[in-house]
Amino acid sequence: MASAVLPSGSQCAAAAAVAAAAAPPGLRLRLLLLLLSAAALIPTGDGQNLFTKDVTVIEGEVATISCQVNKSDDSVIQLLNPNRQTIYFRDFRPLKDSRFQLLNFSSSELKVSLTNVSVSDEGRYFCQLYTDPPQESYTTITVLVPPRNLMIDIQKDTAVEGEEIEVNCTAMASKPATTIRWFKGNKELKGKSEVEEWSDMYTVTSQLTLKVHKEDDGVPVICQVEHPAVAGNLQTQRYLEVQYKPQVHIQMTYPLQGLTREGDALELTCEAIGKPQPMMVTWVRVDDEMPQHAVLSGSNLFINNLNKTDNGTYRCEASNIVGKAHSDYMLYVYDSRAGEEGAIRAVDHAVIGGVVAVVVFAMLCLLIILGRYFARHKGLFSLTSSPRIK
Repeated sequence: MASAVLPSGSQCAAAAAVAAAAAPPGLRLRLLLLLLSAAALIPTGDGQNLFTKDVTVIEGEVATISCQVNKSDDSVIQLLNPNRQTIYFRDFRPLKDSRFQLLNFSSSELKVSLTNVSVSDEGRYFCQLYTDPPQESYTTITVLVPPRNLMIDIQKDTAVEGEEIEVNCTAMASKPATTIRWFKGNKELKGKSEVEEWSDMYTVTSQLTLKVHKEDDGVPVICQVEHPAVAGNLQTQRYLEVQYKPQVHIQMTYPLQGLTREGDALELTCEAIGKPQPMMVTWVRVDDEMPQHAVLSGSNLFINNLNKTDNGTYRCEASNIVGKAHSDYMLYVYDSRAGEEGAIRAVDHAVIGGVVAVVVFAMLCLLIILGRYFARHKGLFSLTSSPRIK
């Protein structure tokens, strides 16, 4: 917003006098009389102050322009567009643009609304006050344009763990340029942005380079746009799809106590998780052949009637298009009485511990009784042992 002073009434009168002097003799007197009448009607403008405020508006919404006067003395107020065409002269609208509507007219204010604002409406609008000297102030209308389209593009729909991929996000045709931020889940990442300007509009493209891991599978990559014309944050996202090799785990489902003895049975279950999911798992015996009495059923290994020749390492292998992995189980077969002898030894230790505890308790009780006994008979012993005096 700025103010300016137009040519004064005396300057206008001087210019008109020059024009009258150049006029034909018949019109000269009439022009001079008209000049003197007009000059007498122009207020002096002493103490009046014309002011206005800049306006920022979102495209398609309504802008309000207000020309205000302090200490008004009924001077004429006029509003002009950036091309210096009169929008309103007092409460009259010479301009044929019906988007301009009068909101208020008084001696101290001329308020006008402009509906359905577009970028072409940007610029300086002039308020003029017809005083002596005339005053002028301008307001600048700034139009904000939110991004017309927000697109996210990922280099590969499916990535492999450990691979680097590129993700691009484009915010098109905004004013001013947008700010793009990247997030992987709740973690903010840093991208690289480029701005392209065309006809006062800005297109921003941001690129993110990302190394993916199996933990990223199903995690959203979010492109978030910040712009003064957008309430809150505008965002779009894509979910990562990451392929990874299997993870293998062996679980012993029988025996439940975990002690494998001669004559018992052993059942192992192989669990394999990967993406894509492994279609099958295989069992092998490392450095030896699988026992003839072993039974393989899908992911399960069952060995009945264990003996010491079954000792060794048993491996479960799983694979998919990404790679393969394995897990090992080391089998050691104990003697058939290993568990019983352990139980007997445990019972013996418990019995011995109980006997020792009883003996210690009995000795403590005996010491307490003896202590009280000697305390009671201490005086008697002293009298018996003292010598008699004749």
